[in-house]
Amino acid sequence: MHKAVPKALLFDLGGVLIDIDFNRVFRAWQSKSRLSFEELKQKFKFDIPYEQHERGETSSTQYFRHLMSTLELDDDLAHVANGWNAIFVGQIEETVAAVQTMRDILPCYVFTNTNAAHMETWSKLFPDLVATFEHVFASHLIGLRKPELQAFAYISQQIGVSANSIAFFDDSLENVTGANHAGLLGTLVRSPQDVKNALQEYGFSI
Repeated sequence: MHKAVPKALLFDLGGVLIDIDFNRVFRAWQSKSRLSFEELKQKFKFDIPYEQHERGETSSTQYFRHLMSTLELDDDLAHVANGWNAIFVGQIEETVAAVQTMRDILPCYVFTNTNAAHMETWSKLFPDLVATFEHVFASHLIGLRKPELQAFAYISQQIGVSANSIAFFDDSLENVTGANHAGLLGTLVRSPQDVKNALQEYGFSI
């Protein structure tokens, strides 16, 4: 049972509010690579260039050229970009409905590790979802990414709510652990029911 009652809710985007599938990316790239589908999966890494891309330290074009080299993709930026943006499947409707209920009770925010190409895509695909929130904190715009403690401190300062009064929902254990270390009330999300259960434990009827 959670003892604290949050004053703000902070949600991850991909995996919590939007269903994502990296296999869709690899399938899209396969026709322009000498590597097989399985080889693409094995060679793709959440490496330093990936993190730099998410902090806005490198452009999408620069990152895509890195992918061309490491994944042996043909020199076709448009194809790489289309594959990269194929990751989004659709909204996770149960969680979105929970947010729409809670936004009348508490301010709701998003904190997503993302990049310029992805943000442009999900903003166009899910404009109503984006508009549901008070603000969307995107890693590449603030120069900070989860699970960095400084990232959570920045958001706490920006929204004017102490860290220990922010309920945070993410599908990454690493990110939830980082949030907890920063003082937030972290919940690991494996399904929409995890979000509902946490909100009910906080005392909200949903």
